Amino acid sequence: MTGISASTTRESAQDGRVSAQDGRGPEAVRMEPAVRPPVPLHRNLRFQLLWGGAASSTLGLQVSDTAYPLLLLAMTGSSTLAGAFGALQIAASVLFGVHGGAVADRCDRRRVLIVADSVRLSAALSVPLAMALDLFTVAHALLSAVVIGATLAYSGPVRLLAVRSVVPPEQLRQALAQDEARMSGAGLAGPPLAGLLLGAGRAVPFLGAALASLLSLATACLVRFPAGAAARGGAGAGADPSTSTDTGTGTGTDQTRPAAPAREADPAAGGETERGGALAGFRYLLADRTLRATLAVVFGINLVGSAVVLPVIVLLRERGASSGGIGVALAGEAVGAIVGALLVSRLHRLTGPGSLLLAVAWCVVPLFLLPLLPGGAVTVFGALFLMGLGVPALRVMIDILVFQQVAEELRGRVIAATMTLFTVGMPAGLFGSGVLLDQVSPATALVALAALLALGLLPATFDRTLRRADWPA
Repeated sequence: MTGISASTTRESAQDGRVSAQDGRGPEAVRMEPAVRPPVPLHRNLRFQLLWGGAASSTLGLQVSDTAYPLLLLAMTGSSTLAGAFGALQIAASVLFGVHGGAVADRCDRRRVLIVADSVRLSAALSVPLAMALDLFTVAHALLSAVVIGATLAYSGPVRLLAVRSVVPPEQLRQALAQDEARMSGAGLAGPPLAGLLLGAGRAVPFLGAALASLLSLATACLVRFPAGAAARGGAGAGADPSTSTDTGTGTGTDQTRPAAPAREADPAAGGETERGGALAGFRYLLADRTLRATLAVVFGINLVGSAVVLPVIVLLRERGASSGGIGVALAGEAVGAIVGALLVSRLHRLTGPGSLLLAVAWCVVPLFLLPLLPGGAVTVFGALFLMGLGVPALRVMIDILVFQQVAEELRGRVIAATMTLFTVGMPAGLFGSGVLLDQVSPATALVALAALLALGLLPATFDRTLRRADWPA
């Protein structure tokens, strides 16, 4: 309100007098809504419950993603089969990702989350049950990978959208920071926890993953949040105005966040959104030249980066590291991401988005070779720590330039398209690393992967559009 407090408005409405200060009539004053300050984030029960469920789910996934390859490697001795688990999981996520984004925009998001968590819970429980009956096989593990990947394709976009639906715009950055802590914390605790649980028994990590899925399912059943725009009869329809975050440009109280970059005409926006169908998110992303170059760089990082994990695990096993030691070493990236979250604002002020992306990517190349040095798990932890430092800055960059700018009715498909394009090369990287390790030593594989990433970065490095990209005014 302009110069009128809530109490002044109520008094003017009661006696019908015109305010001498603003000159508005009684009807205009009566229409003036009272402005209530938002509930502090730590007292926002819906957000905290959603955050807790997401943290539990992410921790369970981290445990599973570490335990399955270690179990397959112990059962078969085949690096190819160990790598096939991650490859199949990500392939399923990519395959179902396009449909998952459309479902997030058009269906009841809470129901989508409940179904996804229920299926993932059943998959986790099936492993210890099969082990108890002496029926657990490699095929069972690989089928679980497909099921987990498919559920992530549907629950991933919904979780990102749910955070935005239960907090006001001025608290969105704080909520995203807490959500980043959830991801990094789960990444930190998951691998060592998986190693320790696996040491206690083959079935124990999967019982832990089942418990995590159960907690996530419970929060999804308890918390209500807005459905997709189409499911509620149009963008913003039926949303709670006190919690809606559909601001179009994503502006709030944060004055340091850059505005959206200048974009070409969006063929999927407005009235074209529904006609654009499931592929509208891809058209939105590919319409911008800088985003196209960004997608290419991240694709290369994820393709080669996903192939590095298995050679590192095999290298550590050859050097006598225990399962717990391997888990602790793999947690280095999460520790680096936690520290890197404190550097996001500084890195964004230091350079533009294109230069930041290329700098982080080129720093990764020599870090691939660091595990070859003496030190075992400690050296690997240090290498992954340094790799993780730049990850939060890149995640926030994508969130600022893409997710916070797109219209609510298209946001689910854009998030799904981004996730799909970022991860589409990872199955080939995971499976290819297993095949490569069956032919060469882990040290040779790491050298080859570092060289491959360096060659892949050369075109983007000489791309003037990407190098000169700047934060919007």
